[in-house]
Amino acid sequence: MLQTVIGTVAVAYIAILLTLTVFQRFFIYPALKGEGRDVPGFEQVLYPTADGLDLMAGYKPAGDGKPTIVYFHGNGADWQSSVVATDRLTPAGYGVFAAEYRGYRGNPGSPSEDGLYADGRAALTWLKQRGVAGGDIVLVGNSIGSGVASQLATEFDPRALVLISPFASLPQIAGEKLWWLPVRAVLRDQFDNKAKIGEIAAPILLLHGDADTLIPDHHSRELAAMNSAARLVIFPNAGHELAWHDAAEREMLAFLEELDAQDRNR
Repeated sequence: MLQTVIGTVAVAYIAILLTLTVFQRFFIYPALKGEGRDVPGFEQVLYPTADGLDLMAGYKPAGDGKPTIVYFHGNGADWQSSVVATDRLTPAGYGVFAAEYRGYRGNPGSPSEDGLYADGRAALTWLKQRGVAGGDIVLVGNSIGSGVASQLATEFDPRALVLISPFASLPQIAGEKLWWLPVRAVLRDQFDNKAKIGEIAAPILLLHGDADTLIPDHHSRELAAMNSAARLVIFPNAGHELAWHDAAEREMLAFLEELDAQDRNR
Protein backbone atom coordinates (compact mmCIF):
# COMPACT_ATOMS: atom_id res chain seq x y z
CA MET A 1 0.00 0.00 0.00
CA LEU A 2 2.86 2.38 0.79
CA GLN A 3 4.31 1.76 -2.64
CA THR A 4 0.92 2.51 -4.20
CA VAL A 5 0.64 5.81 -2.32
CA ILE A 6 4.18 6.80 -3.27
CA GLY A 7 3.53 5.87 -6.88
CA THR A 8 0.28 7.87 -6.97
CA VAL A 9 1.97 10.94 -5.47
CA ALA A 10 4.86 10.64 -7.92
CA VAL A 11 2.50 10.39 -10.91
CA ALA A 12 0.51 13.40 -9.68
CA TYR A 13 3.71 15.39 -9.13
CA ILE A 14 4.97 14.63 -12.63
CA ALA A 15 1.57 15.45 -14.13
CA ILE A 16 1.52 18.83 -12.39
CA LEU A 17 5.07 19.59 -13.52
CA LEU A 18 4.29 18.61 -17.12
CA THR A 19 1.14 20.74 -17.09
CA LEU A 20 3.09 23.71 -15.79
CA THR A 21 5.84 23.18 -18.35
CA VAL A 22 3.56 22.83 -21.37
CA PHE A 23 0.92 25.41 -20.44
CA GLN A 24 3.07 27.88 -18.50
CA ARG A 25 2.29 30.84 -20.73
CA PHE A 26 -1.42 30.18 -20.34
CA PHE A 27 -0.99 30.65 -16.59
CA ILE A 28 1.45 33.59 -16.87
CA TYR A 29 -0.64 35.54 -19.39
CA PRO A 30 -4.37 35.12 -18.68
CA ALA A 31 -5.16 37.52 -21.51
CA LEU A 32 -8.51 39.28 -21.48
CA LYS A 33 -10.34 38.79 -24.77
CA GLY A 34 -12.55 41.13 -26.79
CA GLU A 35 -11.80 44.75 -27.54
CA GLY A 36 -13.18 46.13 -24.27
CA ARG A 37 -14.93 49.43 -23.79
CA ASP A 38 -14.25 52.83 -25.33
CA VAL A 39 -12.61 55.29 -22.94
CA PRO A 40 -13.66 58.96 -23.14
CA GLY A 41 -10.73 61.25 -23.90
CA PHE A 42 -8.58 58.41 -25.26
CA GLU A 43 -8.07 57.59 -28.91
CA GLN A 44 -7.80 53.96 -29.93
CA VAL A 45 -4.62 53.69 -31.97
CA LEU A 46 -2.99 50.98 -34.07
CA TYR A 47 0.77 50.51 -34.14
CA PRO A 48 2.91 47.87 -35.88
CA THR A 49 5.44 45.61 -34.20
CA ALA A 50 8.74 44.56 -35.75
CA ASP A 51 7.41 41.03 -36.25
CA GLY A 52 4.38 42.13 -38.25
CA LEU A 53 1.54 42.52 -35.75
CA ASP A 54 -0.82 45.49 -35.56
CA LEU A 55 -1.70 46.24 -31.95
CA MET A 56 -4.52 48.36 -30.62
CA ALA A 57 -4.11 50.50 -27.50
CA GLY A 58 -5.23 53.83 -26.04
CA TYR A 59 -3.59 57.24 -26.32
CA LYS A 60 -4.15 60.68 -24.85
CA PRO A 61 -1.59 63.32 -25.95
CA ALA A 62 0.27 65.36 -23.37
CA GLY A 63 -0.35 69.02 -22.72
CA ASP A 64 2.29 71.58 -23.59
CA GLY A 65 5.60 70.88 -21.86
CA LYS A 66 4.37 67.71 -20.14
CA PRO A 67 5.82 64.22 -20.62
CA THR A 68 3.91 61.18 -21.83
CA ILE A 69 3.44 58.18 -19.54
CA VAL A 70 3.78 54.84 -21.30
CA TYR A 71 1.92 52.44 -19.03
CA PHE A 72 2.42 48.66 -19.09
CA HIS A 73 -0.31 46.86 -17.17
CA GLY A 74 -0.31 43.61 -15.23
CA ASN A 75 -0.91 40.18 -16.70
CA GLY A 76 -4.62 39.98 -15.87
CA ALA A 77 -5.52 43.56 -16.83
CA ASP A 78 -5.91 45.55 -20.07
CA TRP A 79 -5.11 48.98 -21.46
CA GLN A 80 -8.44 50.35 -20.27
CA SER A 81 -7.45 49.60 -16.68
CA SER A 82 -4.27 51.62 -17.23
CA VAL A 83 -6.48 54.65 -17.85
CA VAL A 84 -8.00 54.24 -14.39
CA ALA A 85 -4.51 53.91 -12.87
CA THR A 86 -3.48 57.27 -14.38
CA ASP A 87 -6.65 59.29 -13.85
CA ARG A 88 -4.91 61.69 -11.44
CA LEU A 89 -2.12 62.33 -13.93
CA THR A 90 -4.08 63.23 -17.06
CA PRO A 91 -5.84 66.23 -15.42
CA ALA A 92 -2.35 67.58 -14.65
CA GLY A 93 -1.54 67.56 -18.37
CA TYR A 94 0.45 64.33 -18.57
CA GLY A 95 -0.09 62.31 -21.71
CA VAL A 96 -0.77 58.59 -21.44
CA PHE A 97 -0.04 55.84 -23.91
CA ALA A 98 -1.93 52.92 -22.38
CA ALA A 99 0.05 50.16 -24.05
CA GLU A 100 -1.46 46.80 -24.86
CA TYR A 101 0.08 43.38 -25.44
CA ARG A 102 -0.22 40.82 -28.21
CA GLY A 103 -3.02 38.38 -27.53
CA TYR A 104 -4.83 40.84 -25.25
CA ARG A 105 -8.12 42.59 -25.98
CA GLY A 106 -8.49 41.44 -29.56
CA ASN A 107 -4.85 41.94 -30.50
CA PRO A 108 -3.23 39.25 -32.68
CA GLY A 109 -0.39 37.00 -31.53
CA SER A 110 0.45 35.11 -28.36
CA PRO A 111 2.14 36.78 -25.37
CA SER A 112 5.67 35.91 -24.29
CA GLU A 113 8.57 37.78 -22.70
CA ASP A 114 10.21 38.61 -26.03
CA GLY A 115 6.83 39.39 -27.53
CA LEU A 116 5.96 41.89 -24.80
CA TYR A 117 9.34 43.56 -25.23
CA ALA A 118 8.66 43.88 -28.96
CA ASP A 119 5.23 45.35 -28.20
CA GLY A 120 6.80 47.92 -25.87
CA ARG A 121 9.39 48.92 -28.46
CA ALA A 122 6.61 49.33 -31.00
CA ALA A 123 4.76 51.71 -28.68
CA LEU A 124 7.85 53.89 -28.21
CA THR A 125 8.56 53.88 -31.95
CA TRP A 126 4.98 54.99 -32.62
CA LEU A 127 5.39 57.88 -30.19
CA LYS A 128 8.79 58.85 -31.63
CA GLN A 129 7.26 59.05 -35.11
CA ARG A 130 4.80 61.55 -33.69
CA GLY A 131 7.46 63.73 -32.16
CA VAL A 132 7.51 62.39 -28.59
CA ALA A 133 11.20 62.02 -27.72
CA GLY A 134 12.59 59.54 -25.22
CA GLY A 135 13.36 62.30 -22.74
CA ASP A 136 9.66 63.16 -22.70
CA ILE A 137 8.58 59.62 -21.85
CA VAL A 138 7.96 58.15 -18.41
CA LEU A 139 7.92 54.35 -18.39
CA VAL A 140 5.50 52.85 -15.86
CA GLY A 141 5.12 49.13 -15.27
CA ASN A 142 2.67 47.43 -12.93
CA SER A 143 3.31 43.83 -11.79
CA ILE A 144 4.44 41.88 -14.87
CA GLY A 145 4.47 45.19 -16.74
CA SER A 146 7.45 46.09 -14.56
CA GLY A 147 9.45 43.62 -16.63
CA VAL A 148 8.57 45.38 -19.88
CA ALA A 149 9.22 48.86 -18.47
CA SER A 150 12.57 47.81 -16.96
CA GLN A 151 13.76 46.25 -20.21
CA LEU A 152 12.84 49.33 -22.24
CA ALA A 153 14.57 51.57 -19.70
CA THR A 154 17.81 49.72 -20.51
CA GLU A 155 17.34 50.27 -24.25
CA PHE A 156 16.02 53.83 -24.37
CA ASP A 157 16.68 56.94 -22.31
CA PRO A 158 13.38 57.75 -20.59
CA ARG A 159 12.69 60.70 -18.36
CA ALA A 160 11.91 58.33 -15.49
CA LEU A 161 10.95 54.76 -14.61
CA VAL A 162 8.15 53.90 -12.18
CA LEU A 163 7.61 50.30 -11.07
CA ILE A 164 4.46 49.40 -9.16
CA SER A 165 4.28 46.08 -7.29
CA PRO A 166 7.22 44.67 -9.28
CA PHE A 167 8.98 41.35 -8.83
CA ALA A 168 12.74 40.84 -8.70
CA SER A 169 12.36 38.23 -11.45
CA LEU A 170 9.65 35.88 -12.65
CA PRO A 171 11.56 32.71 -11.65
CA GLN A 172 12.15 34.12 -8.16
CA ILE A 173 8.50 34.90 -7.45
CA ALA A 174 7.36 31.63 -9.06
CA GLY A 175 9.92 29.71 -7.01
CA GLU A 176 8.69 31.35 -3.83
CA LYS A 177 5.08 30.46 -4.59
CA LEU A 178 5.66 26.96 -5.96
CA TRP A 179 8.65 26.07 -3.81
CA TRP A 180 7.88 22.37 -4.12
CA LEU A 181 8.33 22.39 -7.93
CA PRO A 182 11.51 23.09 -9.97
CA VAL A 183 9.85 26.06 -11.66
CA ARG A 184 13.10 27.99 -12.06
CA ALA A 185 14.36 25.22 -14.34
CA VAL A 186 11.27 25.07 -16.59
CA LEU A 187 10.23 28.72 -16.94
CA ARG A 188 10.91 30.04 -20.43
CA ASP A 189 10.21 33.68 -19.55
CA GLN A 190 12.46 35.40 -17.03
CA PHE A 191 11.67 39.15 -16.74
CA ASP A 192 14.82 39.56 -14.66
CA ASN A 193 14.32 43.07 -13.27
CA LYS A 194 16.96 42.55 -10.60
CA ALA A 195 19.68 41.99 -13.20
CA LYS A 196 18.71 45.14 -15.11
CA ILE A 197 17.77 47.82 -12.63
CA GLY A 198 21.36 48.61 -11.70
CA GLU A 199 22.06 49.57 -15.33
CA ILE A 200 19.28 52.15 -15.50
CA ALA A 201 20.40 55.77 -15.28
CA ALA A 202 16.94 57.35 -15.31
CA PRO A 203 15.31 58.38 -12.00
CA ILE A 204 13.47 55.38 -10.54
CA LEU A 205 10.44 55.22 -8.26
CA LEU A 206 9.39 51.89 -6.69
CA LEU A 207 5.93 51.59 -5.15
CA HIS A 208 4.77 48.54 -3.20
CA GLY A 209 2.14 47.59 -0.63
CA ASP A 210 3.27 45.80 2.51
CA ALA A 211 0.12 43.63 2.42
CA ASP A 212 0.77 42.37 -1.11
CA THR A 213 0.39 38.59 -0.90
CA LEU A 214 0.89 37.97 -4.62
CA ILE A 215 4.27 39.74 -4.90
CA PRO A 216 5.60 40.54 -1.41
CA ASP A 217 7.25 43.90 -0.88
CA HIS A 218 10.69 42.37 -0.33
CA HIS A 219 10.91 42.21 -4.13
CA SER A 220 10.85 46.00 -4.37
CA ARG A 221 13.30 46.22 -1.49
CA GLU A 222 15.69 43.93 -3.37
CA LEU A 223 15.34 46.03 -6.51
CA ALA A 224 15.98 49.25 -4.60
CA ALA A 225 19.15 47.76 -3.15
CA MET A 226 20.48 47.24 -6.69
CA ASN A 227 20.28 50.94 -7.60
CA SER A 228 21.26 53.49 -4.96
CA ALA A 229 19.40 56.25 -6.77
CA ALA A 230 16.07 54.42 -6.69
CA ARG A 231 13.35 55.81 -4.43
CA LEU A 232 11.28 53.20 -2.58
CA VAL A 233 7.86 53.92 -1.08
CA ILE A 234 6.04 51.20 0.88
CA PHE A 235 2.31 51.67 1.46
CA PRO A 236 0.91 50.26 4.72
CA ASN A 237 -1.98 47.80 4.36
CA ALA A 238 -1.99 48.00 0.55
CA GLY A 239 -2.16 44.82 -1.51
CA HIS A 240 -1.44 43.96 -5.13
CA GLU A 241 -4.15 46.36 -6.28
CA LEU A 242 -1.90 49.28 -5.29
CA ALA A 243 -1.78 50.71 -8.82
CA TRP A 244 -5.41 51.78 -8.51
CA HIS A 245 -5.02 53.45 -5.11
CA ASP A 246 -5.14 57.25 -5.09
CA ALA A 247 -2.16 57.27 -2.73
CA ALA A 248 0.03 55.55 -5.33
CA GLU A 249 -1.03 57.97 -8.05
CA ARG A 250 -0.37 60.95 -5.77
CA GLU A 251 3.11 59.61 -5.02
CA MET A 252 3.83 59.20 -8.71
CA LEU A 253 2.51 62.68 -9.48
CA ALA A 254 4.67 64.23 -6.73
CA PHE A 255 7.71 62.36 -8.07
CA LEU A 256 7.18 63.61 -11.62
CA GLU A 257 6.47 67.19 -10.49
CA GLU A 258 9.68 67.11 -8.46
CA LEU A 259 11.59 66.11 -11.58
CA ASP A 260 9.92 68.96 -13.49
CA ALA A 261 10.91 71.43 -10.76
CA GLN A 262 14.51 70.23 -10.81
CA ASP A 263 14.67 70.79 -14.57
CA ARG A 264 13.26 74.31 -14.26
CA ASN A 265 15.84 75.20 -11.60
CA ARG A 266 18.83 74.10 -13.66
